[in-house]
Amino acid sequence: MELVILAAGMGSRFGGLKQIEPIDEYGNFIIDYSIYDAIEAGFDKVVFIIKEENYQIFKDTIGKRVEDKIKVEYAFQKLSLLPDGYKMPEERVKPLGTAQAILAARDFISDKFAIINADDFYGKESFFAAAKFLRESASDRSYGNVAYLVTNTMTENGSVKRGVLNMDKNSLLTHIEESSIEKVDGKIIATPLDLAKKPFEISKDTLVSMNMFCFSKSIMDYMWDRFPKFLDENKNNLLKCEYLLPTVVSDLINDGEVTVKIVPSPAVWYGITYKEDKPSVVESIKKLMDLGKYKKGLW
Repeated sequence: MELVILAAGMGSRFGGLKQIEPIDEYGNFIIDYSIYDAIEAGFDKVVFIIKEENYQIFKDTIGKRVEDKIKVEYAFQKLSLLPDGYKMPEERVKPLGTAQAILAARDFISDKFAIINADDFYGKESFFAAAKFLRESASDRSYGNVAYLVTNTMTENGSVKRGVLNMDKNSLLTHIEESSIEKVDGKIIATPLDLAKKPFEISKDTLVSMNMFCFSKSIMDYMWDRFPKFLDENKNNLLKCEYLLPTVVSDLINDGEVTVKIVPSPAVWYGITYKEDKPSVVESIKKLMDLGKYKKGLW
């Protein structure tokens, strides 16, 4: 099984970015803990999706710590990764979104894989849940989403972006509502990123997506085949549009192409969304290490 880590959003000055500041006394980043947990769960290869210009510093800073523990590949997300006949405006600098990022890894994926964000701490339980789903999945059109209780993914310091999950009686995903979520007057309010939709209240046990999906390689063909349509629909917005994985998955579900099983996880998310989050993240990780969940120094 392979783990794909979306890290193209990282810059070259690692210590200056809130997402990958060291979170323990040994200098480890959140990404180190994700790889550690993945190895324990049975993943045997990691594919980092990064910007090509960050390759050397990424390899020297993170890759060298794990290359002797798990097979490592590097995939580069480039704006030039487009179907024939398409090109991005020269003024565009920002990568084209998570779906295009995953397409950058298509030559490194053999069969089943999971994806995560580089700057989120997912928790050991989530990697074991993802590994179990991938091992037991019998169809290449059956995907999974590792889901969290919304209260396990929030910060006291502001809003967070999460995908509110809607499912049927068989725990199959029907729709992902990408939203900004925040506590307001004691209530949890989800404000859809689609500005045409109104904010709505959700309960504390609502399941949300942290972008931890389980796929077979078939997702690559689906995303590539639908790429031209996306570009055509956004031909007047090529400077800002993003080809996003949750949108592709929702469209595939609506078209009856795939199923996505909701895989609940009891894990608690940690992340540095705001600078005020770092002290609590550092303390939480220290407690996990003190409890023996992770060995001292990790690696």
